[in-house]
Amino acid sequence: MAAPNELFCWEGDWGLPSVNTDCLVVLAYARFAGAPLKLHKISNPWKSPSGSLPAMRTNQKDVLSRPSDIIIHLRKQKYNADYDLSAKEGADSLAFISLLEEKLMPALIYTFWIEPKNYVDVTRRWYAEHIPFPLNFFLPGRMQRRQLEKLRLVRGNEDLEAGEELEKELYRDAAECLNLLSQRLGSHKFFFGDSPSSLDAFVFGHLAPVLKAKLPGGKLQQHLKSLDNLTHFCTNILLLYFPGDGRDSSGHKPSSQPEAGGDFDHVPNKRRKQLLSALVALGAMLSYALLTGMVSVQHVQQEALQHSPGLRSLASPDDDEEEG
Repeated sequence: MAAPNELFCWEGDWGLPSVNTDCLVVLAYARFAGAPLKLHKISNPWKSPSGSLPAMRTNQKDVLSRPSDIIIHLRKQKYNADYDLSAKEGADSLAFISLLEEKLMPALIYTFWIEPKNYVDVTRRWYAEHIPFPLNFFLPGRMQRRQLEKLRLVRGNEDLEAGEELEKELYRDAAECLNLLSQRLGSHKFFFGDSPSSLDAFVFGHLAPVLKAKLPGGKLQQHLKSLDNLTHFCTNILLLYFPGDGRDSSGHKPSSQPEAGGDFDHVPNKRRKQLLSALVALGAMLSYALLTGMVSVQHVQQEALQHSPGLRSLASPDDDEEEG
């Protein structure tokens, strides 16, 4: 029997199996199609075979990164969640997936990576807390710049400026997309009947983070929650295909609670090790901040947030940290 494909993806939180849209799409499709996977949930993309997440190392040792490529590979291995779709349903599925990428994805990028309070309080904070030191100092900023580049590419405008006008336009398109999805789903359990398909995987991957994250700026979230059938759609998929999966909203695994006995026998030694580790980490962080001028970077970021920066100021050369 051939070895299973290996999937590397961002770990979960907020009650989700992963916090990342592309990872959620692949995870959902694999569950829908019954594809066996050797799953690696990690918080360091540099441990991925592609240096990014998601990534699949196939049983032929090829490495795939794009969700569409991973899904095509699973279909070639006879794990096809779209097997029962008619030709018309297949065409509808492709049309709605394109609509997601064109109308909804830009608003998701804005919501998580550009809207100042969401980015600082949720997105950057989550990745900074989960990515290991010292990568957590510069990877969130690099990820933000890549998302900005993706937004410019999707919108076809390199001079895109963040602000009230852009926000209104993006959220208007996203609301239109959500309304169309809600109309198409209707009272059905899934988009094409009683069995989930690739369209269900893509919709779930795009909507679940918006639904579950605790966002200070929640305009898109509020509109999604007003559409009961889409909210139930996401909740049902979590209950049916990811029961007990993901981490709670505090970001800590329940299994991290100390078991009775065991560790309590060595409390003094454990505390000494924790104190030494904290001192070493603090010294390393201070050294890193001084060497890279991070203090001035934080000052620039705070000023930028106060003045509602444009896309250029968010990705300005002053924010560029060295890649190590």
